Amino acid sequence: MDNYLVTSKPSTENPKLKPSSRPWRRSNLELNGKFDPKYRHSISDLLMHSYSEIGAFSHFYHIDGKPCQTHMNQINNAVNSGRQLPFRMQGISAVDLDNKNFEFKGSQHFKGIYIVSVTKSGCLTVHDFETLYCQSTGSLPRLLEDESKHLMHLNLQRQLDDVRWNHANQDEVACTSVKSNEVLIFDIGYISSKPVEVLRTRRTLSVLGSEVYKGLCEIAFTTTDNSRLIASDTHGVINVWDKRKSPLPSLELITGSRSTLNTIQLHVDNQTIFGASKDGNIYMWDLRGGRTSSAFQCHNEAGLPPLISFKLASKLAKIGSLKAQSDIVPKEIHSIDLDPSCPYQLAFHLDDGWSGVLDVYNLRVTHVHCPPPAWLSGASISTDLLYLRKPSWLPTSSIYAVGSSYDCGIHILDFYPDTSSPSHVDYREDVESLSKMNHQRKKNIFVPLSEGVTACASHPLNGTIIAGTKHSSLLVISQPRWAF
Repeated sequence: MDNYLVTSKPSTENPKLKPSSRPWRRSNLELNGKFDPKYRHSISDLLMHSYSEIGAFSHFYHIDGKPCQTHMNQINNAVNSGRQLPFRMQGISAVDLDNKNFEFKGSQHFKGIYIVSVTKSGCLTVHDFETLYCQSTGSLPRLLEDESKHLMHLNLQRQLDDVRWNHANQDEVACTSVKSNEVLIFDIGYISSKPVEVLRTRRTLSVLGSEVYKGLCEIAFTTTDNSRLIASDTHGVINVWDKRKSPLPSLELITGSRSTLNTIQLHVDNQTIFGASKDGNIYMWDLRGGRTSSAFQCHNEAGLPPLISFKLASKLAKIGSLKAQSDIVPKEIHSIDLDPSCPYQLAFHLDDGWSGVLDVYNLRVTHVHCPPPAWLSGASISTDLLYLRKPSWLPTSSIYAVGSSYDCGIHILDFYPDTSSPSHVDYREDVESLSKMNHQRKKNIFVPLSEGVTACASHPLNGTIIAGTKHSSLLVISQPRWAF
């Protein structure tokens, strides 16, 4: 039988060369229809380096043919030959893009059609994103926006400090002021200078029986219920409204402190709420209930106490390399934001310009970015640190955009949830497993801009950054269309 067998030819291949078991990344993309997160991170440096300012729009707008209050403040600054108005009277305090979704071929897509912004001078403006983007050419230092494209432009005769779209009803925007205990809700489908609804906080009395002043700092909406709204106040309380029941809060989340809650963030489960205070504390509540303690019961005030509370400085102090170089003290927390591409990453931004990430699963700081202090470059910090800066996550790749605390520009930070991130506390440049090329590529980026930034928002589809500035301008910061 062996005489009929065909002998195989000796192999000419080099036995030392083995076929790669690693699949082609492009084939994975074609098969799965999406990028692998690690591959996306490996090329995210191209995206970060591609950002630049392509348009700047000053707030030279009019109401009934006359310059609005924000416009007038800018004219006054020019007339006074550089003697600027107090910082509380100028600048964009918040920017937000709508996340109105639509269904296409069985999947949900997000548009980002409209931009809403509020100024310290009291202007509420709803812009058309495509109009701003298409008008941004990058060739002109300053552009005039087509005011006829505005969906809404109102002056509410009060300082405005935050604005948000209602995720469950994208025709609604809500705004607040630290000078008022009211939430004003507007419907962009009705062009009216009067809000369609006004919510208020409950009265709080002091020991002497006088009413305690309360202002509202930041707003959050749930994604599933268009009737529920949440706002933090200057008295250490988070107010939860059910608009169907009453214009007064149906629930109060307390901290046991009178420190202002600058910022709040609602988890994707719509039940867990994070808050951060002026004195450097972070709190977490669960709307489904939690422990009660007499330590959290305030005088004449009952509410839901936090499940967890801690000083952020205590978590930063556990980073040995950081503690060896810096004096870790409690600092005011300007903003907290949950990463849309990694929901257990809670980004924070401090008054001195530091940014980082807290892992909410183990309450450990995993990423830190500490820019050089202002005095090192001789910059003036007398008023810059008084602005509450509001950063923003990009929609993918765990990239965080934040305005510089003293310079004209934004930091674009790689906060990828892995030690390959240059901001990770365990990142080491001398790790042999990483190539020299990767060491050169992985770094955070500073994008110089024409004005100092106070607030950022990123487009949910293409990652374009819309930045509000200290001089009430809107900056369009984008990358080439081929970037992602």
